[in-house]
Amino acid sequence: MSGWTQIISDVMSRINTFWDATKKRITEGLGIQDPIRIMPYRGYGTPEKLYLKGRVLQDEEIKLREENASVWKNLRNMFRRFESDEIPKARLQVNFKDLQQEVIADEEGFFEVEIQPQTKLNGDRLWQNVHLELLESHPETPQSIQAEGEVIVVSEGAKFGVISDIDDTIMHTGATDLLKMIRIAYLGNERTRRPFAGVPAFYQALQQGQSGSESNPIFYVSSSAWNMYDLFVKFMDFNDIPHGPLLLRDIELSPANLLSFEHKSHKIEQIAPILERFSHLPFILIGDSGQKDAEIYRQIVRDYPERIQGIYIHDVTPNDSKRKQELSAIAEEVQETGCEYVVFSEMLAAANHAAEQGWIAKEALQEIERD
Repeated sequence: MSGWTQIISDVMSRINTFWDATKKRITEGLGIQDPIRIMPYRGYGTPEKLYLKGRVLQDEEIKLREENASVWKNLRNMFRRFESDEIPKARLQVNFKDLQQEVIADEEGFFEVEIQPQTKLNGDRLWQNVHLELLESHPETPQSIQAEGEVIVVSEGAKFGVISDIDDTIMHTGATDLLKMIRIAYLGNERTRRPFAGVPAFYQALQQGQSGSESNPIFYVSSSAWNMYDLFVKFMDFNDIPHGPLLLRDIELSPANLLSFEHKSHKIEQIAPILERFSHLPFILIGDSGQKDAEIYRQIVRDYPERIQGIYIHDVTPNDSKRKQELSAIAEEVQETGCEYVVFSEMLAAANHAAEQGWIAKEALQEIERD
């Protein structure tokens, strides 16, 4: 990053801080603040411990958009996502079955909670509900503020876990083309985004496993901002992509962040706790060739030997000869550890390999091909 980019980013950060404080004083004085909401993010856990993250912020009333919505409507939604005002140090009560505990949000409104059930959870329910309630009253929202969170509980029947990238892995993003990426990511909506052919059926097959009833957990890790969370959830729901925790990152809009393509540290920080908390499970990693997923997954194989069964890399840079050489070198190193490593251009190729390995049912290949 250039010195000028950092200087501009620092100035913008100070302006943003000043603007937030000024806006808060004005809106409070005029009594026009938006209502407050609790936004829980899908969490994960074991029968002995649950992990849930979320955020307390003002409700910007982002509307679900139709596929042919105007650029202006989509842009307005995206602005509302990133302009949202957090509620710092908010106090919440977390209720799970007969267990109650408090958690305090940080300065950005984010909160994290660990829940230890009094008795071990049964493995018959893949998802568990966690009730959240704001403990402090606010003049602009006098009624009780509540929300329901979801936590996936990895059952003993699971044979492996899946950790997948999102951009250019399951959905078209154009991350290797900056202008195309901006158009898709910021000028579109949840309905205009498209999954790659075969993704829904392949991911459903991975979740079901070879037996069809394994309930293998799928975790989605992206370097996109938490502000995009609702869009990703709606996109996956519309396209029948299996539910799973989405692990994003906190990003302030600035030139430094917009021009930074450093994803490695963030993704490793998100993936490592998953591998450690589910130490009994092997994992399959899925990513793309455009944003260093191959390098990140190679590092995971180094750090967690014998934990990674396979790596699938979606080739979105087919005409880049230098990248091909880099991927070949990574493949050679990873395969020496006994880990399967596949670079594919179409999802069906990955699915055929998974069926050969016994990770999905061979009967699922017909549905994937139709998809």
